Amino acid sequence: MKGFIKKCSMVFLMVILLTPGNNFTYQQENVQASTKEPIKFQRVSVHDPSIIKADNGAYYVFGSHIAAAKSTDLINWVPLVEKEYQTPENNPIYGNLSENLVESFKWAGEDDSDSKGGFSVWAPDIIWNKDYVWEDGATGAYMIYYSVSSTYIRSAIGIAVSKNIEGPYEYRNTIMYSGFTNYEAYDNNSDINKHWENTNIPELIKNGVFDEPNPNWFTSSNIGNYNNKLYPNAIDANIVTDENGDLWMTYGSWSGGTYVLPLDKKTGVPIYPGEDGETSDGRMIDRYFGTKIAAGYGRSAEGTYAVYDKETDYYYLYITYGGLASDGGYQIRQFRSKNITGPYEDATGNPAVFPEIFDLGVGNFPRNDDHKEIGNKMMGNFLFKRDLGEEGTGIGTGYLSPGHNSYLIDKELGKEFIVTHTRFPEQGEMHQVRVHQTFKNSDGWPVPTAYQYAGETIKAVSETDILGDYKYINHGKEITSELTASTWIKLNGDHTVSGAVTGTWKLYDGYRVELIVDGATYDGVFIRQYDPTSKKWVMTFSAMSGDGVVIWGSHVESKPIQEVIANVKQELSETIPANVIKNITLPTLATQGAKISWESSNPNVISNSGVVNRPQFGSEDASVELTAKITLGEVTEILTLTVKVPAEQQGGLSAYYDFSNDLEDRSGKQADATVTGDRLNNTGGEITFEDGVVGQSAKFNGKSGLKLPDGLIASDKYSISLWVKPEEITQFTTTFFGARTENNWISLVPNAHGVTKVWSHNGDRWYDAVSDSIIPTGEWTHFVFTNDEGEAKFYINGEEKFSNSNFPDIFTTVDAIFGLGVNYWDTPFKGLMDEVRVYDGVVLPADEVQALYENPDGLINSQL
Repeated sequence: MKGFIKKCSMVFLMVILLTPGNNFTYQQENVQASTKEPIKFQRVSVHDPSIIKADNGAYYVFGSHIAAAKSTDLINWVPLVEKEYQTPENNPIYGNLSENLVESFKWAGEDDSDSKGGFSVWAPDIIWNKDYVWEDGATGAYMIYYSVSSTYIRSAIGIAVSKNIEGPYEYRNTIMYSGFTNYEAYDNNSDINKHWENTNIPELIKNGVFDEPNPNWFTSSNIGNYNNKLYPNAIDANIVTDENGDLWMTYGSWSGGTYVLPLDKKTGVPIYPGEDGETSDGRMIDRYFGTKIAAGYGRSAEGTYAVYDKETDYYYLYITYGGLASDGGYQIRQFRSKNITGPYEDATGNPAVFPEIFDLGVGNFPRNDDHKEIGNKMMGNFLFKRDLGEEGTGIGTGYLSPGHNSYLIDKELGKEFIVTHTRFPEQGEMHQVRVHQTFKNSDGWPVPTAYQYAGETIKAVSETDILGDYKYINHGKEITSELTASTWIKLNGDHTVSGAVTGTWKLYDGYRVELIVDGATYDGVFIRQYDPTSKKWVMTFSAMSGDGVVIWGSHVESKPIQEVIANVKQELSETIPANVIKNITLPTLATQGAKISWESSNPNVISNSGVVNRPQFGSEDASVELTAKITLGEVTEILTLTVKVPAEQQGGLSAYYDFSNDLEDRSGKQADATVTGDRLNNTGGEITFEDGVVGQSAKFNGKSGLKLPDGLIASDKYSISLWVKPEEITQFTTTFFGARTENNWISLVPNAHGVTKVWSHNGDRWYDAVSDSIIPTGEWTHFVFTNDEGEAKFYINGEEKFSNSNFPDIFTTVDAIFGLGVNYWDTPFKGLMDEVRVYDGVVLPADEVQALYENPDGLINSQL
């Protein structure tokens, strides 16, 4: 929905370490790290980023949904397109998308099945191939290997080429198909025949690559569906240059796992094996798909990226487990091999190919986590939590579902980087690119640093640089949506570790660290990095255990006790709300281990733990004193805050806008609506009036919206009724929008993912209240949405389209924000709206919804 770094010079002092496999340079700290100016990162949203350093010296990432971006320093990024799927008719990367990729779309990816109403062009990988031969005999091309997909298994990989890194790219070939059947078959919402004869397999047979399809591709030898427990979903291509300069392609997602096969350097087309076989360690070789190198049996594993490292003579294989959404537990795993075709293993020797005991039959099993111990877990959900009283603002620095990474060995810089997209705690599905520098530990495993790259360079450190308090993260091995929040540890002068974990630490070889904590040995590096929360350069450590578990530490400067307590008191005064109508969080811990206990003057209204019970309707509002006792070391101080708890209100009509030539609230309870620009939080728009369902209606020009008064709804029982007549319908455009924050909202949307629906986001959870179609343009449609403490109903033209439970509580607050036709991110509504009614504390029954549809003026009872 939305998307958002300065480079300074570095002074180098080269010191080459002679330890085998660890030939790093460590240097004087770059100038940037010694300045006090905050870094202003320029960030971009590119899903599944594939990185390349082009011949012009700039860095590029290309990703899903035809997104791409450029950087000169891996810190400041500039998008090459305005948004995902920018102008498919004349795209900067592909030109006319439908025409250019038509051969691939014949199989999947455009207005078909799961991509109905749009495109599914995913996860490209980009390389410079000096050996590619053009029609005129010229050599050298940038090559994009892209994926198109219509279901979880019906997909294809195609090739497009350009002499210019920024395109446009010309289609060349579709080289790999999946999801085909051995009989005529069609997916839902699709007219594509999935028979294998509609792939490139007949051409390969005609050219003598192999004689016939492999019968094991199907669930039976004669007539069958695609056997996706053994064979791949043809997406997520990755092109690898091996030790001899030859090209290979890894690919595959979930389903039967990841495969590899060689490429013809002159064309970029696979050199198909032509016959079936088995590797010496028992892995499958298929005549078409190649050699299996990872995963399988429907377990989560996608976004494979392999890279050859000349220094260690290893091929490192990265792959992502979990689901890509913010609650999916996406996470980066790592293996390595001496051979491009494997076998790949993790730090404990676990093979990357999943064992046969995982075979539960054909199908996908996305909830299974029985493969969690396989693979070094490089990075998962984490939060370097900003504790109460610390520097900075917000909750801290962390990621949700980082994954589908690429990897860059930059020989000119002498640095290595892991590049990923990630989502963020309490920010929903918004994603951005993050670049982390990596360093190999003493066992030759690359380990990512704790914070995004900000120009830092490794250098020798002293023990005095290291001592003190650290926020500590252990990424573990779980495949989970849970967020791992930092705890506190201390590296002491006697080389012990105390706090959340105990053990010992050792500095060696100038900047290397060995930590032995809770019985496990971790090896890695110390490096000073930029902490985006405190906006300061801090000492960090990153290390990996022999079990493939990564730990991070971020140093926090210890402050005098009185200063800590003063900061805690100040932040409590600013964050505990003055008016509450729902439970509030009363913190019990603060920075440097400070403890807070609470006492309420009226526990029946606000308990000592923050549970709120509002006075009943007709009672007086309550005023409660909350007393915080803050203790750090031997010092204790008291802070008392006064909080008002309004009495419950009688339910009824909260606001009514009929747009009879003005923006007045006809209920007499609220202020007039105000005109916005193309977003809810800006100005400059225009609203006019035209004939409506009853009298006049408000006309929205696609560049403007209306902001309604705050607090229209302040409960978890409410109803919303309005009439809309869209002039055009665009994805995600809202009609009625309400939000507690930018990450807690509901939206009545004429078209989201190919259907009219009410959808909601509550922190990290999505909820869709869907209908069965998209409403028409040029016609009036009546919407009603009701929520009865989580029991949601959605009506269109008086007919119930959705009913289900567990709808999130968004509006139990005194200051929720509301708008018509605009939200914080998407294209504004274009068309007419009329008869907007908002009810707080009232859930309209079906007969009254029908009455409002049949009688738009609403004269059906006194309540309305």
